[in-house]
Amino acid sequence: MIDFKNIKKKTSWNILDTYILKKFIFSFFFALSLLMVIIVVFDLSENIQRFLDNKIPASRIIFGYYANFIPYFANLFIPLFTFISVIWFTSQLSQRNEIVSILSNGINFYRMAVPYVVGAFMIAIFSFAMSNFIIPSTNKKLENFKNEYFRKYTSSSSNLHLRNSYNTYIYIEHWNVDENSGFNFTYEVLGSTTTIYKLAAQNIRYDKETKKWVLEHYTKRRIYADHESFESGERMDTVFNTTPLNLTKDEGVISTMNYNQMQKYIKQEKANGSALVKYYVVEQNKRMANPLGTIIMSLLGLAVASRKSNRGVGVHLFIGMGMAFSFIFLQQVSDVFSVSGTLPPAFGAWVPDLVFLLICAVMLRFSQK
Repeated sequence: MIDFKNIKKKTSWNILDTYILKKFIFSFFFALSLLMVIIVVFDLSENIQRFLDNKIPASRIIFGYYANFIPYFANLFIPLFTFISVIWFTSQLSQRNEIVSILSNGINFYRMAVPYVVGAFMIAIFSFAMSNFIIPSTNKKLENFKNEYFRKYTSSSSNLHLRNSYNTYIYIEHWNVDENSGFNFTYEVLGSTTTIYKLAAQNIRYDKETKKWVLEHYTKRRIYADHESFESGERMDTVFNTTPLNLTKDEGVISTMNYNQMQKYIKQEKANGSALVKYYVVEQNKRMANPLGTIIMSLLGLAVASRKSNRGVGVHLFIGMGMAFSFIFLQQVSDVFSVSGTLPPAFGAWVPDLVFLLICAVMLRFSQK
């Protein structure tokens, strides 16, 4: 069992630290709760007709939809509202001259920042657990809900490229998800320098009973060192090292995977040569970068709001909102650059944290001491 009294004694934790930490945590959850209420109201107004048209029970809407909808958006805004919460309650402390009193009594500014770091670290752990273990499960349940009630139309994919093995590739121009069928199919085997085998078909479908692929109006071409063979036919049953599930993947599939599943999946997709790997790597690193961003934004909020302003709390909130939206904008820009290949996907997610870490260090250096 954790001995909190002993920890407090060793770390010189005092009543002032507890006071600041309580204000931090309360302000954070209060602000986040208000935001969730607003988001739920807007979403309900947008989807209420769909709920009524599908005759979905109220209990199913609450526990099947919103219970799985809220965690994702709550976690998405954690760094932003951690920052705003710190700005808000620290500005109030500053306006009431509490920070001046703390510093005047010989407490070092960086020592005063300790409860801020502790609070931010607690929220960061909460965010990490949400991102990697809780939200993937709620996302999966939310997708099941949407598939059951909302998506009653045929879904399809176009221009699918898939690496079947280390030297074989599959292309399908159009794939119908609900019917497990497509057209303009090509299967190629690559040699050391050229294509050595090519199988093409006008139509392809997957037979669930036999677990085989059925090709219609196919042509088969095999290239040897000194000659080549050609074959065509109306129908051909065959087996490929893939399933229809592999043809319906998109960049959102990883949102339903926990940390361990995500690691294995990315490794598998890299081996398959998937073009979506960069999306997955960006998401993987964002799950690590966002919790760290919470700590950085907390200290930045302290640096912004610790100095008393004659114009009140409003000026701190104005500056804080500007920085918060700059952080979000930088996140979006770095994501685009990472996906496009301008930045390495593993690095792009960390760019906002690195930039604001530098800003935070400069502002803490010149903040009120």
